[in-house]
Amino acid sequence: MAKTSADLIPAPLSVEDTGDRTFVLAVDTALVAGPGTEGVAHWLRSTVGTALARPLPPGEPGAERAVRLRVDPALAPEGYRLTVADSVEIAGGSAAGVFWGAQTLRQLLGPDAFRRACADPGAARGIGWRVIEDAPRFGWRGMLLDVSRYFMPKEGVLRQLDLLAAHKLNVFHFHLTDDQGWRIEILRHPRLTEVGSWRARTKYGHRASELWDEKPHGGFYTQDDIREIVAYAAERHITVVPEIDLPGHSQAAISAYPELGNTDVVDTAALSVWDTWGVNPNILAPTEDVLRFYEGVLEEVLALFPSRFVHIGGDECPKDQWKESPTAQARIRELGLAGEDELQSWFIRHFDRWLADRGRRLIGWDEILEGGLAPGATVSSWRGYRGGVEAARAGHDVVMCPEQQVYLDHRQADGPDEPMPIGYVRTLEDVYRFEPVPPQLTPEEAAHVLGTQANVWTEVMQGQGRVDYQVFPRLAAFAEVAWSALPAPAERDFTAFAGRMETHYRRLDALGVGYRPPGGPLPWQKRPAPEKMKGGLGRPIDGSPPNV
Repeated sequence: MAKTSADLIPAPLSVEDTGDRTFVLAVDTALVAGPGTEGVAHWLRSTVGTALARPLPPGEPGAERAVRLRVDPALAPEGYRLTVADSVEIAGGSAAGVFWGAQTLRQLLGPDAFRRACADPGAARGIGWRVIEDAPRFGWRGMLLDVSRYFMPKEGVLRQLDLLAAHKLNVFHFHLTDDQGWRIEILRHPRLTEVGSWRARTKYGHRASELWDEKPHGGFYTQDDIREIVAYAAERHITVVPEIDLPGHSQAAISAYPELGNTDVVDTAALSVWDTWGVNPNILAPTEDVLRFYEGVLEEVLALFPSRFVHIGGDECPKDQWKESPTAQARIRELGLAGEDELQSWFIRHFDRWLADRGRRLIGWDEILEGGLAPGATVSSWRGYRGGVEAARAGHDVVMCPEQQVYLDHRQADGPDEPMPIGYVRTLEDVYRFEPVPPQLTPEEAAHVLGTQANVWTEVMQGQGRVDYQVFPRLAAFAEVAWSALPAPAERDFTAFAGRMETHYRRLDALGVGYRPPGGPLPWQKRPAPEKMKGGLGRPIDGSPPNV
């Protein structure tokens, strides 16, 4: 990889220093926006311009010592070329490519460019002459945020989008519903938020913990909130992929509308929003009424989210209630299915067809492979690589997000020093050596790997500070894996990456990110876990994961 003399993260394809001269961003430096780049120009003025007290007024095409933005169709769609000389030019294959080039310009201008207001208006703002050429490895570079377990207010979500953009990540997987809370307003079914968005108390720690937070917890996003989030993301060239879980992870919905559950085997009217963690036995009933209910939900979801992909979950769906339910067994016989796994496949196939008829694509967790995969479905491979390999070999698209590598709720070190020592140990270096494409795939099969995402499940992240601590700095390593043309994992130069991170920590400081310190928790941050809280969410806390 070419040298990255500006400590850029993620690392670009090439950096060529072209002399000892410097371009100075001055108070009167103009910003010349070519056709299609007006949104990027607005972003530069409102963020970088504000942070550095440089108004970046509009300039004429022939303006000298200007910052110029233009679309060049000869470049890759998200690729860019950044040239610093007497003027700065950012050319991108699309507006998105220009935007990612603007993110690189922001890094070149120093940590102060990441602040919300100018701390030093008189400071010199110079950039050495150079040419940077760059394009991403993957088209899907994402992060999942779970707001069902712990609700994150809208302002926190918008902040997360800014952090994704700063790392050239372009997919925000919005996990909106689960057993522990329903977070999106559905106008035709108001009880989903009136009842399903609040729980009476919350388990503290993993599910084996004996500790409870006895305060009610909840919240939801109105449809106007969702429109704002989607628009804010679009301005940053981020696609928001909504997730509406079915047929499992549905107790919040069942608590609001008991008829959605398997009423012939469970007193669903007695269910409340779940207050603990784990795999919940209460799943949706396989009835026509339930299908119509969720079609209505999804009609409103599609009106809010223009994303081509809609995630329907499909994971961790225990089928004990279907085995006991006369209604479910009658449906299996009526459809001529082999059993409960095929009944789940029928459920998924129904919504695959329903979404396809409306120009959308279904994506679900790798359990949707059980009982046969719906023809147009895409797989989020979370239980290691196996599901992704199986799906890709069958001709299905895949997003790689294996728990053992990129679940950022997992602890970052051994011992009791982490605030909540759950899951597998995954250090910054571990994430940096993650390889999204399974080596056993042929080139044709590997082409089905759309990309990768890191998943942020919030069972043990009660607020923004805990999310920051778990996500950063590991998301920076993940972003480089998703964007950059890195060598094989064993050949990656983690020492060089760690050196570039020394500059990047200053950017994160300017952004106000409460990341885990590079040397581990500070002494006052160490919180040895009580004996009754040790262990991890039903997963190994040491050793290598079995499903890779």
